[in-house]
Amino acid sequence: MTQLRPEQLTGQLRRALASVYFIHGDETLVVNECADAVRAAARAQGYADRQVFSVEAGFDWNALRAACDSLSLFSEKRLLELRLPGGKPGKEGGAALRDYAERPAEDTVLLIVSGKLEPAARNSKWVQALDKAGVGVTVWPVEAAQLPAWIERRMRARGMQAEADALTLLAERVEGNLLAAAQEIEKLYLLNGPGVVDLDTVTELVVDSARYDVFGLVDSALAGDAVHAQRVLAGLRAEGIDPVLVLWALAREIRALAAMATDVESGLPAARVLASHRVWEKRKPVVGRALQRVPARRWRDWLRRCARIDRVIKGRAMGSCWDELLQLSLDLAGSGYLPARKETG
Repeated sequence: MTQLRPEQLTGQLRRALASVYFIHGDETLVVNECADAVRAAARAQGYADRQVFSVEAGFDWNALRAACDSLSLFSEKRLLELRLPGGKPGKEGGAALRDYAERPAEDTVLLIVSGKLEPAARNSKWVQALDKAGVGVTVWPVEAAQLPAWIERRMRARGMQAEADALTLLAERVEGNLLAAAQEIEKLYLLNGPGVVDLDTVTELVVDSARYDVFGLVDSALAGDAVHAQRVLAGLRAEGIDPVLVLWALAREIRALAAMATDVESGLPAARVLASHRVWEKRKPVVGRALQRVPARRWRDWLRRCARIDRVIKGRAMGSCWDELLQLSLDLAGSGYLPARKETG
C-alpha cells in the first residue's frame, strides 16, 4: 500500500485510481475530506454506482462479500464504501477484509473510512493485507505548533494569502479545533474573497463578530427556539454581517437535513443516519428532534427557498433578503412570523 499524507492524496488521485483506499485517523474533518476526494475522483472516472456499509454491532459481513461477488454480473463500475468508526472489524470482519485485499473485485474501488487505529490494530493481519492492496492515508492530529501552517495551506487552496500575525491570531481563536478553523476560513473567503488577509481583516471578520454567530442562529432554529433565532438574526444584521454568510450557514444545514430526512423516511434508523452523516455527538439531540418534526419534502422546499434568497441577495429577484432570512429561520423553528410570500422567479 502506498502510504500518503492527506495533502498528497489529490495528486495520487489525478494519476490513477487504486482498487483500495484505507483512510483512518482521529481528525474527523480531514478524514471526511479525504474520503470526499476519493468519491469525487471515482465519480469522475465512471464509478457511478455507490454502495455504503456501516459497521455496527451485529454487522453482517456476508453483505459485503455478496456485494463483491455480485459485481462480476454487471458491467458498470462501482464504489463500495465501508465505514468502520471504531477501527475494529472483529475476527470475522478482519478475515473478510483480508480475503478482499487478496482478490479485489474487478471494476471496483473499495473505500474504507475508519477512526483512529489502536497500536495493536496497526499490526493486525487485515491491516497488513490492505497495506499490500492499495493506498493508505493516515490522518494524524495537528499539533498546536503545526496549526498555523495547516491554516495557511487551507487558505492558500482558496486563493487567500495570510500574513503571519493573522495566521497566529486565527490559530489562537480556534484553539486546535480543525472544524472551527475550516469554518472561519470559509467565513473569511465569503466575506473578504481571495487575496491578502491581514491582521485587521481577521480581527474584524472573525474575532470581533463573536457576539452573534451564524451557527448559533442555525442551532436555535433547529431547536425550535424562534425567539432566540430572531434575536440572533437581528444581532447579525446590526453587526453588519453579510447576508451571504447567513444564507450559507442555513443552506448548508438544510441541505444536510434534507439528505438525512430522506434516509430516515426510507426506513433507516435515525441513530444510524446521524452517525453516517457524521453529526457531532453534542448536536445529535437537536438534529434528531428536527428530523422528527419535519418531513423530507419540507427540507427540500426550504432548500429551494434558499435558492430564491440567493437571487434576492444578488439583485435578481425582488424582496428584502433579511426579511426572507427571518421568515426562513422562523419556519425552521416551527413558528410563522412574517406573512408568507408567494415565491416567484
